[in-house]
Amino acid sequence: MDFGVIFDNTLNSLFNAEALYLALAAVGLNIHFGYTGLLNFGQVGFLAIAAYGLGVGVTYLGLPFFASIALGLALAVLLALLLGIPTLRLRADYLAIVTIASSEVIRLVARSAAMRDITGGSSGLTGFAGGFYDLNPLSDGTYGFGPWIYNENRFWLLLVGWSLVVLGSIMIFMLMRSPWGRILKAIREDEDAVRSLGKNVVGYKMQSLVLGGLFGALAGFVFAIANSSIQPDNYGTQLTFFAYTALILGGTARVLGPVAGSIIFIGLFVFLENTLVQAINADIIPESIMNSNQVGIVRGILVGLGLMLLMIFRPQGIFGDKKELALDAR
Repeated sequence: MDFGVIFDNTLNSLFNAEALYLALAAVGLNIHFGYTGLLNFGQVGFLAIAAYGLGVGVTYLGLPFFASIALGLALAVLLALLLGIPTLRLRADYLAIVTIASSEVIRLVARSAAMRDITGGSSGLTGFAGGFYDLNPLSDGTYGFGPWIYNENRFWLLLVGWSLVVLGSIMIFMLMRSPWGRILKAIREDEDAVRSLGKNVVGYKMQSLVLGGLFGALAGFVFAIANSSIQPDNYGTQLTFFAYTALILGGTARVLGPVAGSIIFIGLFVFLENTLVQAINADIIPESIMNSNQVGIVRGILVGLGLMLLMIFRPQGIFGDKKELALDAR
């Protein structure tokens, strides 16, 4: 087995684009679920609608890059309002149902033949990322060290993206220690008590839904630019549950919990995949037991078992606190 390849690929994955957009999506879910107790099962819908706002703005409407970014953010805010207005006065499970359904509606509408001229249909969109890379001040070449070596465009994307994660984490740290953040936590634990003090619970929930959705929009921009394309089938519900996994793994209601959880989750996925592939190539695992086509399935099983053990023995996550698990889901 080539352990050098295994560890190089694993270390490289810790800060790659996949960990980056998963971290941003999980940060948004941390605002929704971790701090406010909102069951948003459609975070991927915010990624998709923001990505399409960027792609359609550039390729179809002919807007400048930053105007298209603004369009994507505005669509994310509009989606949060459309989801929140009819559901936030009701029980928590209504929001869960509406969000997961709306994310699928967005994906199916975007891939439909009727929308092919605008969204590209099932083929998706390309040719919208140039405006971002035109802002790159780095000269041609490679940047980084060790296993973290990237060309100038990928390094620029990661630099901007992880800067957004850092700035966003600082903002959340400050917000959650403000009176606004303390009200969100109180709503999570007992919204009737907060309502009895004269606070507008629905208004605070809506603000939380919008803010977390904007982080989802940022994740959608990173996802789209990293791939230089927007494929509707990449925005399935699996991405939302990966973000939830990262959030729970790191610890809910912890500023750096979703970020650390995303890095660990992606690193674990890559480590297991590379280890299994190397073991098969070295005949340590005979083909009669598992072949290379089954690596993805076995990897998923092993990760799932690990997460089950985590939830049994440490349900608050690696860096979490059991006190933060209180949830008023009425």
